[in-house]
This record gives sequence, structure tokens and C-alpha cells, in this order.
Amino acid sequence: MTIEEQLTIRRTEPWREELRKSIKAKDRSTIERVHMNELDAEYRSHCNKEVNKGLTPQQARKEAQRCLDCAKPTCMEGCPVNINIPTFIKHIEAGEFLGAAKVLKETSALPAVCGRVCPQEKQCEAQCIHLKMKKEPVAIGYLERFAADYERESGHISIPETAQPNGIKIAVVGSGPAGLSFAGDMAKSGYDITVFEALHEIGGVLKYGIPEFRLPNEIVDVEIGILRKMGVNFLTNCIVGKTITYEDLHNDGFKGIFVASGAGLPNFMNIPGENLVGVMSSNEYLTRVNLMNAGHPESDTPVLIGKKVAVIGGGNTAMDSVRTARRLGAERSMIVYRRSEEEMPARIEEVKHAKEEGIEILTLHNPIEYIGDEQGRVKQMRLQKMALGEPDASGRCRPVAIEGAIETIDVDEVIVSIGVSPNPLIPSTFQGLKVSKWGTIIVNESTMQSALGDIYAGGDIVRGGATVILAMGDGRRAAAAMHEHLMIINHP
Repeated sequence: MTIEEQLTIRRTEPWREELRKSIKAKDRSTIERVHMNELDAEYRSHCNKEVNKGLTPQQARKEAQRCLDCAKPTCMEGCPVNINIPTFIKHIEAGEFLGAAKVLKETSALPAVCGRVCPQEKQCEAQCIHLKMKKEPVAIGYLERFAADYERESGHISIPETAQPNGIKIAVVGSGPAGLSFAGDMAKSGYDITVFEALHEIGGVLKYGIPEFRLPNEIVDVEIGILRKMGVNFLTNCIVGKTITYEDLHNDGFKGIFVASGAGLPNFMNIPGENLVGVMSSNEYLTRVNLMNAGHPESDTPVLIGKKVAVIGGGNTAMDSVRTARRLGAERSMIVYRRSEEEMPARIEEVKHAKEEGIEILTLHNPIEYIGDEQGRVKQMRLQKMALGEPDASGRCRPVAIEGAIETIDVDEVIVSIGVSPNPLIPSTFQGLKVSKWGTIIVNESTMQSALGDIYAGGDIVRGGATVILAMGDGRRAAAAMHEHLMIINHP
């Protein structure tokens, strides 16, 4: 049965029809969009508590009433994991919150995560029919988070059904969003899944890259716990390509491998002073703080606690870094970005939260040098003022240096967040893989299969840098393609 046929059947269920009739479409479209409940900005900027507090059941049901239950739900076209958005929202409107959570789990292994960090405003919500009527889109992300949180807090957590074990062993390299999504779908199909994680914690970028004030570790752990109950095995402190080789996996009987090793190699600008003490990548900074408790004074691996902190970049990771610095005690914390604020890739919500917490946004500036003191510690940065020129290949206006316009600012810590490159270990040790000039694994975009027939890949190791939900979409696509391939091989 196709997805379209399933949607039609579900939409014509009597309870759905009654729900649509209960409120006229024109009345639904006049309901104002709900606002997320948040912690006070001054309070939250000095602690690690989650900023967004979620919706109440009353707020969730009211927001769900805004959904028109379209015959052709365009919102689903913007969802990389194909969540049945109208169905889960209608369950919320009906007060069937656990039913909504169950619908989410049909296609998403991480609904509570996606409800928090997925850029819904650029994906599902960007396709909402309300926008054509000059209205705000339905708050799909808020509702997804509500349903997942309600289920967890109720204690009635459902475990997705899995097929009878087929005895076929599949390896997953990396426990980030792509790997977890792939593992969940393959477990549903009855495969024996083992996820190999290089670090001591499961979750990949969800744990080391995203601070708890945006995504609490407890939330990630609950989602991982569901995968464990589905039969997924996890092995930590194991580096595939070093601890275990491609040949070892074959000898151990693995019939397929999904590579989701991410992009953990930080990029730098190669300007004078980048080797000074106090200059580091956002990868190192966030990993040490989030995963190794480096912000605590008694940590075994303490991180420098700057008072005048500059974060270079304008993406979500830059926002995470500068807001973390603020919480660790920075008296002045600023974003330095070479373009305008309108062109920042960070989510609008993250920029809003940062400003509310006292973060300075210094746009149209670009570092050209860091200056150190006698001990080799960074004390100042020289910034080149920029202007916007003609659009470049990305469609954004190219930043152009204003000749002679340079200023110097005092800093004692600089965090560079200008992007990452793929982890090079697997591309360099799995002989036969085709790799792009950027170091990403080249795959068939529809199946995620690599040049080595038993290896599929997705997430940052393929994209070079992607959102959680795009990585999850890769995992689902790879799982479907690998399952089909293995079924042909084993049942010709």
C-alpha cells in the first residue's frame, strides 16, 4: 500500500471526519498560533535548564485545531522522515495524546529530539497551507514535542513493533541521528543491529554538540532506550577503521554496513594567531563542556572560562557556543559574523534566545588576526569591517572587505565555528569507497549506497554538514534501500 493510499484511508476514518466537521475551516484559520512557554531570560542565562518549557495540553489542543487536515498535506512534503503530520495532530486535537506519539514513532526514531532541534520553519511548517492565506503556519514542531513529552511523562511509553528476527547482522558506524534513525528502521524489519560508537556516550552530535539548555541528555537517553528495547545493540569506545576494520566486520558476519560517522573535523580560517592559547574550535569547546563536564572547576579536563568571549560564525553551533559561554560566566559574549543578521544560517528562535540572554551580535565583521600576550594567550582580535556585494553561489550576498576599516577588540577566548569537514578515518581505511574533493563519501542519492555494495552512508559524512532531521532522512532512505537489496539477495 502506498503512502498516499494510507493517508486516504486514515483521513476518511469516522473520528477524523467528525473532527473536521466540529469546527469550520474558516474558523480554524482565525485561531492565533500558540507561543512557546519559556524560562525567564535572565534566570536561564545563568543555568543549564532547558529554555523552552513546552505546551500545556490545553495549548496543544487549541493549536491542533488550526490544522485544516488537508486532503493533500503539503506539510509532509517538507518532512525528510515522512511523518504523518495531519494524523498525529488530529490525535492531539481529539485529546488522544498517546495515539499521537504512536503515529510519530511509525516513521521517526527521535520525535522528542526533532520536536526540539529540527528547523521546522524551513521544512514542514514552510509547506503549511496557512502560509498561502497569509497566516502563520501550524506549530508542527511544538506539537511533535508535546506528544513525545506527554508519552514520556505519562510513563506509558510504546515500543514500535518489530518483525521476527531474520538473523542478518547489520553494523552501524556512529550513534548520531543518521545512525539511530537507520538502526530503528532496520530493527523494525527484524535485523540484528549493532551500533559502534567511538565515544563513551551514545547519541553522537545530540550529546556532544547540542547543549542541554536546548536538548537535555535525558530526552536523548529515553529515545535511545526505546531502540534498545527494540533489540538494537550499542558498543561504545570502539573506533571502526581503527579498533575494528572493514575486514573484521565481514569476518564477524555483518552483511551490511551503514556509515554515519559524522563531520567532526573543525575548519579554521588560517589567520595569524589561531594557535594562541584561548582560541579553539566549537567542536572542542562544546564536546568538552557537554560530554566531559569541562565547565565544572573540578573537572579532569577543565576548559578555559573566558570573560570576554567571541564566537566566530552565524550558525546554530555558533549560537550554542556563545550561549554556553554566557552560562559559564562570560561578562561579554558576542557573535562575530561576516554577513548580515538576515543571512545567518542559525534558526530564528536561537538568535532570538541569544539576544534575550544578552549576547551581542556583531555582523559585517570578519577576524583577520588574533593578538597574544607575553604568555601566548589571546588578548585581542583585529576585525575587518565588511559590506555586502553581489550574491555568490549560495544565493547570499558576498561579503566584501571595506578597505582600511579595521578595528581591534579585547578578548580572552575565541571559539571558531565556521563549519566542519567529514571524519576522514573511514574514507581513508575502507578501500574502494569513492570520496569527493571535500572528503565526503559519494553515494547514490536515492539509495544512499556507496561504491562498495555492502556499504551505505548518510548524514554529515555524506553531506558535509546537515541538520538532525536531514541526517535522519538519510538513515531512513538507506534502511529502506538496504532492506530491499538484502531481500533480493536472500530471496531471489
